[in-house]
Amino acid sequence: MPRYFSPLILIALALFAFGGFSAFAATEPANEPAKEEHSIPLKPDVLFHVGQFAVTNSMVVTWFVAAGILVFARLATRKIKSVPSGAQNFWEWLVESLYNFLENMIGRQLVKKTFWFFATIFIFILFLNWFGLLPGVGTIGWGHHDATGAFHIDRPLLRGANANLNLTFAMASVFFVCWIVWAIQANGIGGLIMHLFGPKGETSGFLKILMIFIFFIVGWLEIVSILFRPISLSFRLFGNIYAGEIMLESMSHVVPSLAWLIPIPFYFLELLVGFVQALVFMLLTAVFTLLIAQHEPGHGEAAHH
Repeated sequence: MPRYFSPLILIALALFAFGGFSAFAATEPANEPAKEEHSIPLKPDVLFHVGQFAVTNSMVVTWFVAAGILVFARLATRKIKSVPSGAQNFWEWLVESLYNFLENMIGRQLVKKTFWFFATIFIFILFLNWFGLLPGVGTIGWGHHDATGAFHIDRPLLRGANANLNLTFAMASVFFVCWIVWAIQANGIGGLIMHLFGPKGETSGFLKILMIFIFFIVGWLEIVSILFRPISLSFRLFGNIYAGEIMLESMSHVVPSLAWLIPIPFYFLELLVGFVQALVFMLLTAVFTLLIAQHEPGHGEAAHH
């Protein structure tokens, strides 16, 4: 169990740093005019500046959740017991379940190399998604009173981190860099080029020349597809989480007197969505890695024997 802790810290700190990208995309001033009622802006709100560095409400959530995961993992593994209990039991169950699940999907050799990333990305996204559902996130902050005396939040203190496209794109970019490294390690530079452009199957004569041409064109299409993966990964996660926030916001205003009751069933739905989106992000990145690392179709470990 302890052997997974150090890699988890490294990737969590990397995501911790990438969360700072959101500061440079949030250009709205702190004293901006009141926003349209019942709307959630796409951009995170700037809370304060440290020199030229802007700290946003989504960054605060990112840092808090990352620090919480690291502290909990450290406490759970500080005194390892042969018969685990409490926090150690939960942490070992979580890590071992993820490990066994990924091993069955991508193979024993590949999971040894990549588990540190896939486990961390799942845990990080999951707790970010669930943290964004806590009471107070998006509902505590600075605002104004309307003509009826009702108070409206203009600049929330906290905001769901994965409802910020900057963070989801940062995580997808981290995976893209890791994918390139793993692809080169599994195939070599020449092998990677052949994997993309080389003809598949056994052919000869004119048909072989035709297949070389076809797979050369297909290789360029594959490169375009690979380059768009960070974009598709980031927009998929961002879109689902942001849509969930919009839905909860809308449900809370359907009947103002029942604003505390109507969103409750949708909160349970969002708990499920938060888990599913974390799982989908991990599964897609794992499958993309498997596809480039395996040498024979249908044999995830063939390249390693």
